[in-house]
Amino acid sequence: MALTAKLTRLFGGSRPPQPAEAAYAAIVAEARQPAWFTRAEVPDTVDGRFDALALVLSLVLARAQGAGDRVFEAALVDRFADDMDASFREMGVGDLSISKTVGQATGALGGRLTAYRDALASSAGLDDALVRNLYRGAPPSAHALAAAHELTERLAERIGAAPWEAVAEGRW
Repeated sequence: MALTAKLTRLFGGSRPPQPAEAAYAAIVAEARQPAWFTRAEVPDTVDGRFDALALVLSLVLARAQGAGDRVFEAALVDRFADDMDASFREMGVGDLSISKTVGQATGALGGRLTAYRDALASSAGLDDALVRNLYRGAPPSAHALAAAHELTERLAERIGAAPWEAVAEGRW
């Protein structure tokens, strides 16, 4: 977390709006939709919630890459890293290992971004990417996988159909 953000939290002041804040809030809200955990049967655990967040975030990052908006893409990854830092601290991860843990989460996000972007671009392999990443290699039921596939494709379509400015503001 940036020093300014830490001082703002410490002293209770308001911080200026961050470039990707609205989009990140929309991503988190989407990843918390009950359908991911009920219909798609993503485990409602810390890992499962991370995997749902990484999926939705990957779709928005892929759209940012397609739009060529590197500044937004970097701001969104920074916001994700800040969120992971705060979450890991709340879970009791110590200061000495926090940067390594956040780095691992960011690396995992990068792998998922590549897997989902490639699977959706080729219209093949999405189920494999979902099993490997959303379910961490544990094959879900056929019903759950079909639901995850449908939810992912519909979300990717909504994000892809929205004007880039709207996506960057968290509206799709």
